[in-house]
Amino acid sequence: MPRVSVVIPCYNQGHYLQEAIQSVLNQDYDDMEIIIVNDGSTDIATLEVLQTYTLPHIHVLHTDNQGLSSARNNGIAMARGQYILPLDADDAIAKDYVRRAVAELDANPQVGIVYGEAEFMGAASGRWNLPPASLRRMLTRNVIFHAAFFRKMHWEMVGGYKTNMRYGLEDWDFWVSLLEQGGAVTRLDGLVYFYRIAEVSMTTQLRAKLSHSLYSYTRLMLNHKKLYMQHPLQLAKLLAIVLRNCIYHTIGYKVQR
Repeated sequence: MPRVSVVIPCYNQGHYLQEAIQSVLNQDYDDMEIIIVNDGSTDIATLEVLQTYTLPHIHVLHTDNQGLSSARNNGIAMARGQYILPLDADDAIAKDYVRRAVAELDANPQVGIVYGEAEFMGAASGRWNLPPASLRRMLTRNVIFHAAFFRKMHWEMVGGYKTNMRYGLEDWDFWVSLLEQGGAVTRLDGLVYFYRIAEVSMTTQLRAKLSHSLYSYTRLMLNHKKLYMQHPLQLAKLLAIVLRNCIYHTIGYKVQR
């Protein structure tokens, strides 16, 4: 039974997948499995790459296209590990990330989320400067990248990633769900994660579509309605951010016209 399950959703990203897989195989920790979730890929090259993974500790789960939240949930549901690391198919991790995160989770039962420092790759470079996470801070800004460790039992406790976050922010919503249950979060010192910036991504598409952005922020607040009502200042700050985004989109639209 592996201690760690690395869950990698993949939708037509076969040209990046091998780099993500190799970063996991390069870890200085080996008590783990890799679960690749083929979320209904249609790209022939991606399907061919998926057929090459035949090692006993690498599993490929084929599903219809259901979106990122469902893909992660499907992979985690079949995971045997006590600790889960979600990793996107176009990203990578540092070789000591798994070992260091497992040591932190083993030593501190109250810790529910472990992450570290990150760096951009692809269309951008440099450090991703994120402040330390706390529940109050997370109510107005997501400062935990998606590739953070958590315990499978906590995923079960909160019901997994919410599938109503269909246009993005699903990882933010999930971290808030975990923190809402009182779990602690730890940020490791040093670089552990490499986040690819693409010319077009779910994040850039979210910023480009006002309706999707409004839906995602509204859904985030409604998913945690009771929590936001207990923190009116954070709710006001988040509403101000949403309003600012609306103004930005409106002005941008008028300029383009």
